[in-house]
Amino acid sequence: MNRRAMPSSMALAAVLMLTGWPQLACAATLNGASLSALWALPFAGVLLSIAVFPLVAPAFWHHHFGKIAAAWGLAFLVPFAFAFGAPVAFGTLMHALLEEYIPFIVLLSALYTVAGGICVRGNLHGTPRLNAAILALGTLLASVMGTTGAAMLLIRPLLRANDNRRHVVHVVIFFIFLVANAGGSLSPLGDPPLFLGFLQGVDFFWTTTHLALPMLFVCGVLLIAFYCLDSYYFHRREEERARFLDPTPDSPALGIDGKINFVLLAVVVGLVLMSGLWKPGVSFDVFGTHVALQNAVRDVALICVTVLSLAWTPRAARAGNDFNWAPMEEVAKLFAGIFVTIAPVIMMLRAGEAGAFAGVVHLVTDSAGQPHNAMYFWATGLLSSFLDNAPTYLVFFNLAGGDAASLMTTGATTLAAISAGAVFMGANSYIGNAPNFMVKAIAESRGVRMPSFFAYLAWSGAVLLPLFLVTGWLFF
Repeated sequence: MNRRAMPSSMALAAVLMLTGWPQLACAATLNGASLSALWALPFAGVLLSIAVFPLVAPAFWHHHFGKIAAAWGLAFLVPFAFAFGAPVAFGTLMHALLEEYIPFIVLLSALYTVAGGICVRGNLHGTPRLNAAILALGTLLASVMGTTGAAMLLIRPLLRANDNRRHVVHVVIFFIFLVANAGGSLSPLGDPPLFLGFLQGVDFFWTTTHLALPMLFVCGVLLIAFYCLDSYYFHRREEERARFLDPTPDSPALGIDGKINFVLLAVVVGLVLMSGLWKPGVSFDVFGTHVALQNAVRDVALICVTVLSLAWTPRAARAGNDFNWAPMEEVAKLFAGIFVTIAPVIMMLRAGEAGAFAGVVHLVTDSAGQPHNAMYFWATGLLSSFLDNAPTYLVFFNLAGGDAASLMTTGATTLAAISAGAVFMGANSYIGNAPNFMVKAIAESRGVRMPSFFAYLAWSGAVLLPLFLVTGWLFF
């Protein structure tokens, strides 16, 4: 990754270490009940910046999003240091980096690099049956190689298969619904929110067992709806162009470059499983943050996998995928700001009714104080639609108590509602999940006129919201 991709908060941490703050760091934790809701403003600011700037000032955002994320991080850290002391501020920063941000970015980078090294060559004819099959395959792969990995692997072959058709927009939209979102609901590898839950202590296969039925229902309905819609366009509205006009003529002889990355993908899966199953009970105190041995081994090994993928993948494979670091650079910088500024929000949510967000607690609980699971599903989902589903998941995970052991047992339905809301409803808008914008950009670069932000909302409102109403009623 190029130097510009260095996350702003990591650079800030380096400066603070040089100025002596590590000597001040301590393991003391701050009681969230003592914090004002004003401390959540930097977090709201960075998320609103992500939502608004790409729409109103896209050129400015493209060149300065890293600086904007860093500015919001400083808007939290500097006043926080003055209010509660440098040791607490530095300890909060290091906890955000070491406990959550670095493992998150390391896994995402490994999946992005490995998937970007697998290039599918050739072209097939984009019939409704073939398109539905590719979407189904991507939906299954999303929980294994991540929504980002599966989307980057299959979007280009899907576009090539349909480049002689007039009506392609709906194909890409349902690809976002299924492959870039709902398909990643069965494992921590699938979608960033679930990996954050895994880092908080949720068992690796917990989501597999508890979200299997909602996922099968949502994805099954979407696949059937897509097949019907694509068949309508293909047989009734579509006047197929002559085969000789096809930019990439049909060919049943598909090929794959970069096969070594399938082995590396299996290694990534094994490393994540290892960190969840192997519990040696050894940890290291790093500036007040306890880093477990198994997590350190996993992250170092994932970095090695990333380097090996870059070294062993043929150049033709990455060239065929138009592989570059721009998407990861954007994710790395923006999520640095998100994970730093979300720290006081998590503290206040952990305080429950004693904290500044007691009103949110009442919204998702009934009069007896029990969780209202349908409200958790919709509150998590709607915020995930317009902010980002990873930090939104983390917010409601902590609002529900933040204890993985109890949430996996007595609070299983609540945790399932939070998980499903974050993963499923990330598809409601382009900004709900990182792969959404990546798929949109690739489709537009291939000549597909994708809907505007609000036109896409019309698609998701018509297709997804009725489906989610039924899903919430059936399962939560």
